Amino acid sequence: MNGSGSRIEIGALPGRPCSAAAALQVVGEKWTLLAVREIFFGNHRFEAIARNTGAPRDRLAARLRSLEHAGLVERRPYSERPPRHEYHLTEAGRDLAPVIRALLDWGARWVHEEPPVVMVHEPAATTDAESRGEDDGSHGHDLDTAWICRTCGEEVVRGSLTVDVRSPGWDRTGPASAPATP
Repeated sequence: MNGSGSRIEIGALPGRPCSAAAALQVVGEKWTLLAVREIFFGNHRFEAIARNTGAPRDRLAARLRSLEHAGLVERRPYSERPPRHEYHLTEAGRDLAPVIRALLDWGARWVHEEPPVVMVHEPAATTDAESRGEDDGSHGHDLDTAWICRTCGEEVVRGSLTVDVRSPGWDRTGPASAPATP
């Protein structure tokens, strides 16, 4: 959903109707996800996003405009003279956090021997103590993510998922064949 609470308009896509294909239409380009990563990491100004992504400035500006148009980021002014804006994730943009975490986890497992970036989980007790100016000796730990089914509470493991295709005219293998005519 974009900032107005409505669905993002993307038009008809070729191939299987699929939410993954629709999502990739919005965020499936390298510089787009890297810009979201930087804003998620707390870098809100164009200069920092450009430096930390390595994106060409013109391409990054176009990607940020498209993210704003799609309702994933919003621009907030931080200077009137000269006019300057920061970029902040909207609810839809913040909902990409698991995607960023999954890419970090996958890259740490399959690309880097030592991950250059690690997500650290700060338990509520740690952050509550810190907000009171206390140090109870507990500190954050590297985040170890898992898929947990909200309905049954079980961890989702390989082999426990099936695909239920709900798009008319399609089944798991592709377009459903037309019934034979008598």
